[in-house]
Amino acid sequence: MALKVIKENCTGCGLCVDVCAYSGIKINDEGVAEVTESCILCGQCVDVCPAGALMMEEKKATVEDISDYKGVMVFVEHEFGKIHSVSFELLGKGREIADNLGVSLSAMLIGAEGDSMALEVARYDVDTIYVCNSTWLKDYQTNTYVAEAENIIRTYKPEIVLIGATTLGRDFAGALAARLKTGLTADCTELSVDMEKRLLLQTRPAFGGNIMATIISPNRRPQMATVRPKVMAMPEPVKNPDVQIIQVQPVSGPQDMLLDILEFIPDTAGTVNLADADIIISGGRGMKGPENFSMLFELAELLGGAVGASRAAVDSGWMPYAHQVGQTGRTVRPKLYIACGISGAIQHLAGMQTSENIVAINKDPDAPIFKVATFGIVGDLFKVVPELIRQIKYKKQQMAS
Repeated sequence: MALKVIKENCTGCGLCVDVCAYSGIKINDEGVAEVTESCILCGQCVDVCPAGALMMEEKKATVEDISDYKGVMVFVEHEFGKIHSVSFELLGKGREIADNLGVSLSAMLIGAEGDSMALEVARYDVDTIYVCNSTWLKDYQTNTYVAEAENIIRTYKPEIVLIGATTLGRDFAGALAARLKTGLTADCTELSVDMEKRLLLQTRPAFGGNIMATIISPNRRPQMATVRPKVMAMPEPVKNPDVQIIQVQPVSGPQDMLLDILEFIPDTAGTVNLADADIIISGGRGMKGPENFSMLFELAELLGGAVGASRAAVDSGWMPYAHQVGQTGRTVRPKLYIACGISGAIQHLAGMQTSENIVAINKDPDAPIFKVATFGIVGDLFKVVPELIRQIKYKKQQMAS
């Protein structure tokens, strides 16, 4: 797609400039709208133009020369000087993909404390770390971060770029892919490689989670994917004396900042930290009502865990959204996941099937949840869960005496 200006229709009213958050369009010296390199093809300017002077034009797909692109690159996300755990998870997966392809693994770090964070990244099995370090890059803004990332990618030409599917990552990846004019697969739950064609196989839930779709980008580079936190395993740190840290000069400047950040207000809406819980007790439609979740909270307290819920339980109003596990909720990877009265729809499995140990409690022996369960209990959860609570309390009393 391309944004086209029909000059004879343009009145120079400037409404398109006012609505664009990315400085993607301007009024030139002739008083006519002109598209800039910052355009991300969002189409908002087309919607507000009263003169019909702007249109989205579909371009015929072209096959790019992709022979110069080599290697796997991971975008290192950080906030308040702390690196997001998904970046390390992607370094682990990136190492696996790079080894399979016989190429190098690199990390891209943009920020104001890049040098110190690069030392933390260097503790993992990465070959090269590209650091773009400047004071105005301290806090994420789409315009500046995309400009720096585009420069790094166009300079070093990785064939694969991996980004965490966080709130920041989703905003960043979409804008970056548009600038690079390449494909992007969002919310992947699995990544693998077609070795013969050197294609990244990007698998994600599709059509409301009813199927798993594998997507490829055969004609453009880099191949880009966002991956949810906790989907990939956390790698172990390694001794890595041969890692290269390369300083990259910024191409943006303070003048490119589109807004001033006055204050960060912590999010207190969701107090449940499911993503970091080692033990999660989840309830589904089989709980029959909100009052019955009290026994799951009791079991979770005894085990030192957290309480989750399926989408069905959340949609029924039995539990707040902060507890939802699944494709449209949290992706989790605990050491122990106990599913109580959850049938195992693909949407839910997408958010928890990588748990180390899964215990399923369901009275339906044909429930899909049993296909991914480490241990399955076919029975009435209203009998099984209270018995688990009783046994755990008994064991704890014995240990205390």
